[in-house]
Amino acid sequence: MSSKQFDEISQPIALVVDDEPLIRMDTADIISGAGYYVVEASSADDAFAFLIKYNSLQLLFTDVYTGGDMDGFQLARKVAERWPGIEVVVASGARLPNDGDLPDNASFIQKPFSAETVLGVLLEHFPNGPRSKC
Repeated sequence: MSSKQFDEISQPIALVVDDEPLIRMDTADIISGAGYYVVEASSADDAFAFLIKYNSLQLLFTDVYTGGDMDGFQLARKVAERWPGIEVVVASGARLPNDGDLPDNASFIQKPFSAETVLGVLLEHFPNGPRSKC
C-alpha cells in the first residue's frame, strides 16, 4: 500500500503484532469489528519498520514474544516515546509486565483473552469510541 492510499483511510487504524498467525488473525478480527482498519505484523521489528513509514495509527496491539530483536514491551516503550498519541495494548500468556515494562499509555491483557476483554480495554483507551483519522 502506498503512503497516499494509507493516508486516505478514514477509519481509525490499528496495528496488530503477533508471531502466531491464527492469534494475530483472531485479534485483528476482534479489533476490526470494533471499527478499526487493521494492519498486521508478525514481529515487533516489522511493526516498528511499518511505523517509521506509516505513523498515523491510533492503536498498537502487540504480543510480548514476537520474535526478532525487539519484544512487545520494547516496542510499546519505543512507540510511547516516539509517537505518544498512539494508544498501546500489550498481551502475553507467558510473561507478566514488571515495573517499567509498560509505558503510561499502555494496558496489559493476559492471554488467552476473549473478545469482550479486548473490547473492554479498547473502551478504556477510547471511551467515546475509536478516534477517526479525520
